Amino acid sequence: MPLKKQPKQIQATDLISKNTTTLLEGGARSGKTFIIIYAMIVRAFHYPNTWHLSARLRFNHIKSSLWMKTIPDVLKICDLEKYVNYNHSDFFIEFPNKSRLLCAGLDDKDRVEKILGNEYATIFLNEASQISFESYEIVRTRLNPPRDVPPRLLIDYNPPSLNHWGYGVFHKRVYPDGRPVPDNDFGVLRMNPADNIENLSQDYIKGLENLTGNKRKRFLDGEYTTEEGSLWKRAWIKYKKPDNVQLVRVVIGVDPSGSKDGDEIGIIAAGRGDNGFYYVLGDYSLHGTPKEWADEVLHAYKNKNADVVTAEKNYGGEMVEATITQMGTRNVNVNLVNATRGKVVRAEPISALYEQGLVYHTDEFTALEDELCTTRFEDLEKSPNRLDALVWALTELCENNFDFNVRVV
Repeated sequence: MPLKKQPKQIQATDLISKNTTTLLEGGARSGKTFIIIYAMIVRAFHYPNTWHLSARLRFNHIKSSLWMKTIPDVLKICDLEKYVNYNHSDFFIEFPNKSRLLCAGLDDKDRVEKILGNEYATIFLNEASQISFESYEIVRTRLNPPRDVPPRLLIDYNPPSLNHWGYGVFHKRVYPDGRPVPDNDFGVLRMNPADNIENLSQDYIKGLENLTGNKRKRFLDGEYTTEEGSLWKRAWIKYKKPDNVQLVRVVIGVDPSGSKDGDEIGIIAAGRGDNGFYYVLGDYSLHGTPKEWADEVLHAYKNKNADVVTAEKNYGGEMVEATITQMGTRNVNVNLVNATRGKVVRAEPISALYEQGLVYHTDEFTALEDELCTTRFEDLEKSPNRLDALVWALTELCENNFDFNVRVV
């Protein structure tokens, strides 16, 4: 296959060929995902009648990134487009030898059950910093190729915090429950933008260099972040599902990006139980066009049976309302809030709820939790979108007077 690999990509393919489980970690646009998709396509061509799975936490994310961009790019560069057939309804490509490469999300029960109904020769967990260890273990059970086909579990991410299970498994060699990880068959390689410099513009590198603090360490240097947040501590984050609890109210908090350089749109679902506790139900945050993030807001609203969408009026909230209206959607309650206080003052009461043990996360929302525990408000230059969306949602749930003014759009 005519592909000019960078030196680190050559190391990556060598590591993949020797290990059952491989993590490629490092900064943004370093070629990690590209070389993994390349390796999966090579395996699909080499082993007839095998299935290969690419999975990400959110289906919409893998659809817009791998399905619509990376997979077609790799096939084009390798001059293989004419040999595959796309199934755009079930999101897989089929090769001449009847092998398949599938794309799926882990955010929907039906999709997960569909995944668990098949067995795969290769499984790729893309942006696994967002994926819980529980999901990793469940998906791994489907790694069961035909006889004489070596199984491969491939993982990539921009390094999250040192608290993430990936750091424990691949660096400390300890599973979250304390069991030791085997010394062999778990490979890890760091790949950074500097290792892919031939394919990047100087403006892109300069943009990464201008990031602040932990973001620069993570996306430029490919380093794990430390716990340096102003208001949240990792020990305050507790996990529990609202079993046998009636959720009396569910809110979707939205924090639209206020920048032109592609910040994520924060979308957080939270609920208040009849037991007095608060539950963070989902993180639907994403990069995307107004239509894409509006679709995700509506998906969260329907999926969690929400009562209202809340956003800051004077910082993009009216765009939330307008975008939903333009999509022709009805019967969605939107509450636009005027922010009269600064971010720290708004966030402090929500931080206090966590400190008092009144908030539970129903799953490991790694990206949200990292943002909570690493955001330093005194150094803040860009909006922490997930944190802001969480604050809007929980503030809405904390209001004693529920006769607020909402618009039905």
